Amino acid sequence: MYKLNINTDEFLSKHWQQSPLVIKGAFSDFVDPISADELAGLACEEEISSRVIVTQENDWKTVQGPIDDYNQFGESHWQLLVQAVNHWFPDVAPLIQAFRFIPDWRFDDLMVSFATAGGGVGPHIDNYDVFLLQGEGSRHWKVGEKKQYQPRGGDENTALIDDFDPIIDVILEAGDMLYIPPGFPHCANTLTTALSYSFGFRAPSQQELFSGIADHLIDSNTGLKRFISTTEPTSPSHISIEQQQDMLTLLNELLQKPKHYQTVLGQLLSQNRFELDLCEPDNTYTQDDLLQSLSEGAEIHRIGGLKVISVEGDNKRIFINGEVFDSQDLESSAVNTITNAFIIDNILASQLCKSNHTCNLLISLLNKGYYYLG
Repeated sequence: MYKLNINTDEFLSKHWQQSPLVIKGAFSDFVDPISADELAGLACEEEISSRVIVTQENDWKTVQGPIDDYNQFGESHWQLLVQAVNHWFPDVAPLIQAFRFIPDWRFDDLMVSFATAGGGVGPHIDNYDVFLLQGEGSRHWKVGEKKQYQPRGGDENTALIDDFDPIIDVILEAGDMLYIPPGFPHCANTLTTALSYSFGFRAPSQQELFSGIADHLIDSNTGLKRFISTTEPTSPSHISIEQQQDMLTLLNELLQKPKHYQTVLGQLLSQNRFELDLCEPDNTYTQDDLLQSLSEGAEIHRIGGLKVISVEGDNKRIFINGEVFDSQDLESSAVNTITNAFIIDNILASQLCKSNHTCNLLISLLNKGYYYLG
């Protein structure tokens, strides 16, 4: 069990999405949940997103994974980054639990890095919140002010920027953590061979929200009401201010309907950017199969990285990995368990399966590979 040594209420009111913060001793007696060899093993897999960044003089070279040969990089000045480790390595799940004071829908992924001395990423800016937790070893971090910076080398397609003046200059050791909100430039240099954990939290952009709304309207064949005007401009080439505003009113009318925006939010915010390690069964589960397994002591486990979301005001559905599941016949306690629990223990699972509706939903989730019996 990992316990975060901060006052979460104070953190959320004073720092969350506002200002960076150094948290020395964020985790007492921290023990790495994954080893460098295990991380390197993940980076060999085709379906897992990984890369090595090599530090060069005033520059950084990226080598995309899968990667199975590290001799080419030498003894220093490189680091391995593996995305969505929580999707593929169950032992990191207890560490993620420590950050659930922030809603699940915001959590993007856990990226883990192994870095040799001198390894790091150049000065850059992220558009999401990130907690940077130090495992074994030590790294030197700098964070700058939130303001406009020039992209490095004038390249608009890179997150790298020119150097900045630090407002935070700190060395992190095992159990120390740095929180950085969106927009604050930062960079790190590895002092001794190190493992680091990056917990990313994202919120949807305007572009993503509008794209989600458009997809929903097309899929459901709704939003077909057309604009009607009461007056026309005197010039045939003009769109009047009144017509512009009335068209936006037509759009806003659509966005005020919960059946549209709740579906969009539920589907959009329950999706993952990275591939999931689905555990589809060899043979389709039936109710008898599930009840038999539970009688033998089985538990029901959620796969790593799966987002299970409920939307306040919509008590008839839950959203999982962009899919909509009917929950109107489930007890509220059953919905709370399914949406909140990473593991449904044997006793609780047996109680839930006394309801045919709940049992059938669990069977559906098992057969999709979203959950598995453990």
